[in-house]
Amino acid sequence: MKQKVSGIGGVFLRARDPKALAAWYEEHLGIDDLNKAVWHQEAGTTIFGPFSMETDYFGRPEQQWMINFRVDDLNAMMDQLKAAGIAVATRAEWDSEVGRLARIHDPQGNPIELWGPSAK
Repeated sequence: MKQKVSGIGGVFLRARDPKALAAWYEEHLGIDDLNKAVWHQEAGTTIFGPFSMETDYFGRPEQQWMINFRVDDLNAMMDQLKAAGIAVATRAEWDSEVGRLARIHDPQGNPIELWGPSAK
């Protein structure tokens, strides 16, 4: 039987201040950093999608990746982030039959996409 990966095992990124960035992700998105605990995700859909090198979808041309997090209630998450002073962007073209999207940036400027999947 041909083997395949079963999910994302980790997301690792460089940070000017790793502790501060980990604290931001924990406070605003509820993700514990690896120094505290392993984050157990809820089972669900994951999309792996390479983009053209010429895409402007991620923002900055030097941006090589973007993470997309599933959320149960996108409206509530957007309200929570806005209340914390975090800019939340939405665009009509980001909404499709698979759900709605919003975008934020972490303190280092890395884009983070938030995905509210459509109900099945």
